[in-house]
Amino acid sequence: MEAADEFMKYRSPLVSRYASKEMAYNFSDRKKFTTWRKLWIYLAKAEKALGLPITDAQIVEMESHEKDIDFAMAAEEERKLRHDVMAHVHTFAHCCPAAAPIIHLGATSCYVGDNTDLIMLRDGFDILLPKLARVIDRLSNFAEKYADLPTLGFTHYQPAQLTTVGKRACLWLQDLAMDMRNLQRARDDLRFRGVKGTTGTQASFLQLFQGEHDKVEDLDRMVTEMAGFKKAYLVTGQTYSRKVDVDCVSSLASMGASVHKICTDIRLLANLKEIEEPFEKDQIGSSAMPYKRNPMRAERCCSLARHLVALLSDPLQTASVQWLERTLDDSANRRISLPESFLTADIILSTLQNITEGLVVYPKVIERHIRHELPFMATENIIMAMVKAGGNRQDCHEKIRVLSQEAAAVVKQEGGDNDLLARVQGDPYFAPILGHLDSVLDPKTFIGRAPQQVTRFLSEEVRPLLEPFKAKMDVKIELEL
Repeated sequence: MEAADEFMKYRSPLVSRYASKEMAYNFSDRKKFTTWRKLWIYLAKAEKALGLPITDAQIVEMESHEKDIDFAMAAEEERKLRHDVMAHVHTFAHCCPAAAPIIHLGATSCYVGDNTDLIMLRDGFDILLPKLARVIDRLSNFAEKYADLPTLGFTHYQPAQLTTVGKRACLWLQDLAMDMRNLQRARDDLRFRGVKGTTGTQASFLQLFQGEHDKVEDLDRMVTEMAGFKKAYLVTGQTYSRKVDVDCVSSLASMGASVHKICTDIRLLANLKEIEEPFEKDQIGSSAMPYKRNPMRAERCCSLARHLVALLSDPLQTASVQWLERTLDDSANRRISLPESFLTADIILSTLQNITEGLVVYPKVIERHIRHELPFMATENIIMAMVKAGGNRQDCHEKIRVLSQEAAAVVKQEGGDNDLLARVQGDPYFAPILGHLDSVLDPKTFIGRAPQQVTRFLSEEVRPLLEPFKAKMDVKIELEL
């Protein structure tokens, strides 16, 4: 009956449909409330070490019940008390009667609430960074493989000078490399709130240690180190500054913008049939049109990336309306916006890794598109070749202008192929260069330094970025579609 009841209430698709198990666990109640208990244990250990009357037996009792949380009791306590932290203090005290008097000693709710959030943010970044590294690695391999494959460049989504498939991938990589640095910086900038008391002054702890400032500072440092942080914020109100949330979500939203651009490009190229995302043997593209191969993974990334970008407005507005030492109107919003930001980023990266591991390129289609446009792009090269053969630049320019307009009329008004090359070959004026016209029109003479740029960029800026994650590169993503 309970399993059937699950389908009678809303479930976030971020968890039920998309997110990885590790990220879903990172923001779970189990992780949250066991972390609260760990923080109470850290506090008791540090207070004991600094001379407060706390016994080894009390700490052992707390440690032995760190994970056996009675969620039903906690829920009942919260219904009575209307306070989630005190509900869990009472629930923990119920199974730790000897330690009950010293649980949460000197602390305020934000001691467990904010510090746990900071741990979850840090651990969330630690889940995301290797995933982003794997996307960059897969895309780097793709860029290297196709570094010198000419393809039409597009500006204003109109055909422009040639680039290469690999060079275009490097444009995507450059954005992702910036995201990697932003995520790493946001993660490394995180500090612990530590033990600061109700308004951040540490007054309650100063009273516990009878005015000994050094012991209060030692307490803050010891708890911070036990939680795995190198530093704590030196000043806080009741909470750590909500600008920290802005900094974290901003890096994720910026990555969302990168992914949206990349996947939009893939969708546009799929329409041209030049590049496709992986397509499973039994996958169905459309219920009505069986021939379709829709870029549904890229579309999913774009859809979720929009949500991720939109989420940035939550922490921005929350930070702006925190009155004085704090107001509680941050709480309900943060319960939604912070987990959703990381869950969404996690899904996007997993999906993008799957895409980049199986991108399919169709060189013949790319070649056909180049053939359609290259004669127009090659007119300057043809003029230069004629001048070298002794022709007059202005006369040649006029000849090419007339022939180009005639060929353009065939393409646009008659729906025919671009026949400019045939017109050039059929005009006696161009007889001096017909023997080496093929070399003049070789697509690889139009790609400039694209292959060299790819090689240098990957070597100098991308590969070094991946070094810290080498041990985690072999994980492959199989999407549950």
